[in-house]
Amino acid sequence: MMASQKFDEKTMQSILQAEKDEISEYYIYEKLAKATKDPHNKEVLQHISEEELEHYNFWKKYSERDLKPSRWKLWKYYLISRMFGLTFGIKLMERGERNAQEFYNEIASVIPEAKEILQDEEEHENALIAMLNEEKLQYVGSIVLGLNDALVEITGALAGFTMSLQNTKLIAVTGLITGIAASLSMASSEYLSTKSEGGKRPGRSSLYTGVAYFLTVLLLVFPFFSFNNYYFCLGFTLFNGIFIIFIFNYYISVTKEIPFRKRFFEMACVSLGIAALTFSIGILVRVFFHI
Repeated sequence: MMASQKFDEKTMQSILQAEKDEISEYYIYEKLAKATKDPHNKEVLQHISEEELEHYNFWKKYSERDLKPSRWKLWKYYLISRMFGLTFGIKLMERGERNAQEFYNEIASVIPEAKEILQDEEEHENALIAMLNEEKLQYVGSIVLGLNDALVEITGALAGFTMSLQNTKLIAVTGLITGIAASLSMASSEYLSTKSEGGKRPGRSSLYTGVAYFLTVLLLVFPFFSFNNYYFCLGFTLFNGIFIIFIFNYYISVTKEIPFRKRFFEMACVSLGIAALTFSIGILVRVFFHI
């Protein structure tokens, strides 16, 4: 009896989807293994790609069909991994595998051997955690420091400048100078702090902090260089600030597997709260000093 006759249409479609996912992930891991230079990461990726191929062959026995990988999925996760880091790309793809695990649990009643596939899928997570040795993840603390301070300080400063100066070009120049000085100050402080604590590569830590701070400053100041209505520019800056907070916290929540919502709202509330306070201070400065 043909394997395809043993299952109803819905079950067969699920098997075909699982088979396609496995062959797609096989090619993704294989492609990433060829691209990475780290020997440990390369070995882990190759091992996982071999497991994915075994899983593909397992489902192929039941579907009796050869399937090609999803080109969209292949290039999507490969490019994400190359652009934003191997860990982020793989962890993002791993989130999709959790849905696949639900399928394995359901179909295990029909195909008991699927439990072994599920166990292999669960072991992927431990193997992936073992390969988290990307440099950028080692300096997440420094990046957080730069982003956090820039979002709070510069957003607040620009809000105060907006109400007190009411001139977009003047606000932009003042904010940019303030941001450059603050980024250099933060980088210096991070260098001295890391060195005094005996941390590794204080120069690298200070570089990540300073660059994160400066890039954030550019995104926050940009609207004031581009538009003439200072209220619109302030709104645009606040939007940019929330966008930065969203993107960064999503990145951290994926790579570090920590809750996203709480961290996002905490950072957003602090930044917006400081902006509202300094905006009020700007009004008082304008009134009392007759600017």
